[in-house]
Amino acid sequence: MSRLIIGLTGGIASGKTAATRAFEAHGIVVADADLAAREAVAVGSAGLEAVVARFGAGALAADGGLDRRAMRERIFADPEARTQLEAIIHPRVREALRSACEAAGSPYAIAAIPLLAEGGRAAYPWLHRVLVIDVPVALQMDRLLARDGIDHTLATRMISAQASRDARLAIADDVLPNDATLAALDARVAALDQRYRALAAGMALQP
Repeated sequence: MSRLIIGLTGGIASGKTAATRAFEAHGIVVADADLAAREAVAVGSAGLEAVVARFGAGALAADGGLDRRAMRERIFADPEARTQLEAIIHPRVREALRSACEAAGSPYAIAAIPLLAEGGRAAYPWLHRVLVIDVPVALQMDRLLARDGIDHTLATRMISAQASRDARLAIADDVLPNDATLAALDARVAALDQRYRALAAGMALQP
């Protein structure tokens, strides 16, 4: 039986964490791409071995794990290195997300993928729908400044480095506005949960 899988995405400081927690409160399994990316290069993993094989022992920190700061500096200085690192990590992340969602015990599952618009929906052909957490850019800026305690220039750079609001909305099947209170977000998630449960039930009846 095919399980309904929803790809959840949104820009920085849009409220993705609050939204996924709300879905989890309804008993829905959420597979997180950020967590999967860390696990893909965990100590002892094939992913970390592949990173070392490509970039050398200098990719490792003193504790034997990935030296994230050193690798971050390296890939920002060398676009080819970034592409090579992504070629190691991204397929493992996609497979981990798919496996977790297909094995979920909930009526449907959510794959939380912050950079879904940047990577392209085509990289995730197993997603049945894409849900975009949407906020106006001005509100996104205000929340980012308050959350991270950074200046306006850095916040602007961080937002600009991601796909635009229009680009995210262009891949959306469903849009979850998060421009009000947490209670309003919870209510909107509850409505989506009922809709997704109905869609999942319909899929389960298909031969």
